[in-house]
Amino acid sequence: GAHLNPAVSLAMCLLEQFPWWKFPIFVVVQTLGAFIASAAVYALYYDAIWHYSNGTLTTSGPQETASIFATYPADYLSLSSGFLDQVLGTAVLLVGILAIMDPQNKGVPKGLEPVVVALLVLSIEVSMGSNCGCPMNPARDLGPRLFTYVAGWGPEVFSRGNGWWWVPVVAPMLGAALGSALYQLFVAFHHPAEEGDRDGDPPAPQGALVLVNTTVPKDTEVPLEKKDAEGVQPQKK
Repeated sequence: GAHLNPAVSLAMCLLEQFPWWKFPIFVVVQTLGAFIASAAVYALYYDAIWHYSNGTLTTSGPQETASIFATYPADYLSLSSGFLDQVLGTAVLLVGILAIMDPQNKGVPKGLEPVVVALLVLSIEVSMGSNCGCPMNPARDLGPRLFTYVAGWGPEVFSRGNGWWWVPVVAPMLGAALGSALYQLFVAFHHPAEEGDRDGDPPAPQGALVLVNTTVPKDTEVPLEKKDAEGVQPQKK
C-alpha cells in the first residue's frame, strides 16, 4: 500500500502485515521522495523565497524560510515536550488508520479510505500542530531537511531548536508502535472469533467463496417432492 510514512511502515511490520525486509527499502524511498518533492517546491517558488528572505537563507528570524520545508519547534517548546507531542500525535494517527482499515469495523465507502485518512491527518494537524507543526512522518521531515542543508540553508537546519532534527525522526516511530499496541489491546483483541478460528482452521479471506460439502449419503432417503422440486429425477429400478 501507499504508506508514505516510515512510522506507518513500522506499524505494519509490527502487526505482521508487511515483511520486515521491505522496511528499510520503503524508508529510503519515502525519504528520497520527500527530498525530491522539496526540490520541486524550491524550484517552483525560487523567486518568491529569495525575494522574501532578502537574499539570505536562514532558519530563524523574521525572514526565515527553512520552515517551509521541515518542521521546527516553537520558541517555548522543550525537547522533551516536543518528543511527547510527536509520540502522542503519531499514536493517534495510527489508531485512526488501523480503525479505518480494520475489516471487522464498519468500513467507510470503498474507495474513500484515502479521503478519510487525509481528514484524519488534517484534524490532528489542526488540533496538535501549534507546538512544532506536527510532522508525524520521519521521511516528510528528514528528506526536506536534508534538501535545505544542501540547497543553501546550511548546518543550522540541524542545530536550530537545540538539535531538534532527531525528534521528528525518532518520536513518530515510537508513537507508531504505541498506537499499534493500543489498538490491538483495546480493539483488535476483542473482535469476535470467526468461524474458522473456532474450528481450528484459518478464517476465509473477506469476500472469499466458501465451498461446503453437501453430498448426501446413498442410504439417505430423499422425499419424492423434494427430488422433483430440485430437479432430481428418481432412479429407475
